[in-house]
Amino acid sequence: MASCSLRSLASPVRPSMAPRRPSCLFFLLLLGASGFFQSYAVEVDVKDASNATCLYAKWMMRFLIKYETNSSDYKNASLDLSSNVTHNGSVCGNDTQAALLAVQFGEGHSWSVNFTKTNETYQGDFITFTYNTNDTAVFPDAKRKGPITIVVQDTMHPVQLNNVFVCHNTDFFEAENVTQIFWNVTVQAFVQNGTISKKESRCRADAPTSAPTVPPTIANVTTASTTTLSPSPTTAPRPVENPETGNYSLKSGNKTCLLATVGLQLNVSQDKPLLININPKTTSADGTCGNTTATLKLNDGNSTLIGFTFVVKNTSASVQKFYLKEVNVTLLNRLNGSVISNADNNNFSKWDAFLGSSYMCRKEQTLEVNEDLQIHTFNLWIQPFLVKENKFSTAQECSLDDDNILIPIVVGAALAGLIAIIVVAYIIGRRKSYAGYQTL
Repeated sequence: MASCSLRSLASPVRPSMAPRRPSCLFFLLLLGASGFFQSYAVEVDVKDASNATCLYAKWMMRFLIKYETNSSDYKNASLDLSSNVTHNGSVCGNDTQAALLAVQFGEGHSWSVNFTKTNETYQGDFITFTYNTNDTAVFPDAKRKGPITIVVQDTMHPVQLNNVFVCHNTDFFEAENVTQIFWNVTVQAFVQNGTISKKESRCRADAPTSAPTVPPTIANVTTASTTTLSPSPTTAPRPVENPETGNYSLKSGNKTCLLATVGLQLNVSQDKPLLININPKTTSADGTCGNTTATLKLNDGNSTLIGFTFVVKNTSASVQKFYLKEVNVTLLNRLNGSVISNADNNNFSKWDAFLGSSYMCRKEQTLEVNEDLQIHTFNLWIQPFLVKENKFSTAQECSLDDDNILIPIVVGAALAGLIAIIVVAYIIGRRKSYAGYQTL
């Protein structure tokens, strides 16, 4: 187990009082000014028994938590690192034991990530987050009291040993009503010879794009750290142009496991209606693939995070279908990472198609995430499972695209109209014929 000491960045480093015991240096940086969300940069330097660095990390993070209140409705809470952070339980790791990075903060909250390695690479394995709803400052009216723990698979790609992993852009994980948001991440596990490497492995989101990253302009929108859902969005005027269609994909090893083509537009309602077109040129894709669950996470310019979760239903049946089950949207202030808006809906049953095929809908569709936020999709083509040869399988089209349905409708309407005309003409003719006779 590693023991650590806490100090501010400006404080002098104190020599280890027990050089033969593992030690760690832990820093907090307060960013921003009064009136903004407080964001802390956490820096951990874990040392082994010889006082050499074995695990190093520096990052920023925030948690968005949806919880049930005593009145049985739901609220969204924002949980940030506080100044009273501890650091018990960090482990260096070796060839047979995983490395562990652990922090504790606030009123009973804790977070940790473990790292495993091969002969050539290391990577994050899973993340464990525990939040305590007894913290009344964050959860003033929580119905369920006590610690709640969630575990999520880390999607960090393998990093070459003796390389430091760097990701300045925002990444996020969603599980069980919790969104974990990370940015400005620097980490190296299994440090060799006690020296942090100068060789960097960058995340895909940090890779240069063909267009500069420009976050959407959002004016006069503020939020408290705990917010309650508000009334339905007011219909906003549509922009002149629909959003540009983007192509996204995920890989499992060297094989493509998810394909998506879609144009996305957000309709946000808070102080006033706001439409945001997602720009594919500044949007990176990440996520996870599985046999029965797949998640596509899109990050547009470090300011808009959108997650789509797909599941397979009737997993025991001979004929199976997949469908869209959950959508999560988070709007961030790119300058300080504060949350402008967050919305989640895990009760969708959309975009269903037979397993092994794809789903297509060229016409505009609307996903109502909650009363404050809608997603409009254009030119949608999605296959979250069983992708073969990096190509979409045969598509099942939505009813909006099926023009064949319109043909019998139009023909039927025409026939009905013709029959109505004939009946009216017959009635008029009969009346005229009766008018030609005189009563004797």
